[in-house]
Amino acid sequence: MASSREIEQVAAAWLARRDAGGWSARDQQQLDAWLDEAVAHQVAFLRLDAAWRQSGRLQALGAGMAPGVVPARGSWAHASHGEDEVSTTTRDRAEPERGSRAGSRRWLRLFAAAAMLALVVSLALGWRHYTAVDQASYQTAIGGLQEVPLADGSTVTLSSDSRMLVTLSHGERHIDLQRGEAFFAVAKDRARPFVVSTGSRRVIAVGTRFAVRRDAADLRVVVTQGLVRLESDNRPDGERQPTTLLPAGSIATASDAGVVVRSGPVQQAEEYLSWRSGFVSFHDTPLAIAAAEFNRYNTRKIVIGDTSVGNMRVGGNFRWSNTDAFVRLLAQGFPIRAQQQGDNIVLRRR
Repeated sequence: MASSREIEQVAAAWLARRDAGGWSARDQQQLDAWLDEAVAHQVAFLRLDAAWRQSGRLQALGAGMAPGVVPARGSWAHASHGEDEVSTTTRDRAEPERGSRAGSRRWLRLFAAAAMLALVVSLALGWRHYTAVDQASYQTAIGGLQEVPLADGSTVTLSSDSRMLVTLSHGERHIDLQRGEAFFAVAKDRARPFVVSTGSRRVIAVGTRFAVRRDAADLRVVVTQGLVRLESDNRPDGERQPTTLLPAGSIATASDAGVVVRSGPVQQAEEYLSWRSGFVSFHDTPLAIAAAEFNRYNTRKIVIGDTSVGNMRVGGNFRWSNTDAFVRLLAQGFPIRAQQQGDNIVLRRR
């Protein structure tokens, strides 16, 4: 994947080519094809195009003046109302000086053109230096998934019943995961770290792929590519919390008791993210935990009727949208009785 800077350079080249003249229908087709390749291409081109148009406001300073002519000192106010309003006395006084000042005016025109070019380039390529902040919030309902393309070229997949606040600024790309789970495919940008916060903890990356899940005060981080850093706020007594580095294949769980990290093949870590394809995976998992996982994606809940049922172990891959099929399999393989209770399904031992 190209970096944000590389994408902007290509977008700038397209913009300059379009405005240089001789733009053809074939050129437009090629530009459209490049824009359709990625949302990041569209965002970069729109930013530069807006900055380019914004620079056109400078033409108002020379309204009423001939093209390429820099108004004489003190004549801006008159020129702003049109050339006809410049006094005859000013014109007559300028005539004898025209020959002697021709060279100076040429330098002034060159200086003005250079200043215009510098401003256009600054507007077009220097948007990261603005103090403005882009902010947006996203939320999914129970059973809903949403893929969110960000302006920096990153992509976020928001899981069921999740909410996040995105803030992009010059110094940082910040995600406040307020509820639920999200998978992040982060565009590489060493100048702006990508930070996911969940209360008192932060997951920090530059360019990588990982998921963060928030369950009340607990946190789970699954890394499938690159390296991320897990940080926590200092304790109330001021004691500094240790920083944990998580390479690809890591599954970290953080709670009040501390941070526990398991490392293994990336393929094993990917199984924790099968929700993106509509599945949940269990490996010798207590039924109470499996039921809670199903309940994350369905308004129709599985209720554990007694402790003995909740302690039974299950395994396999299941579609999280098909609660009834999961319950039928349980009733066939375990001494379990499923009972409808309102919109919910209560599981008790037979």
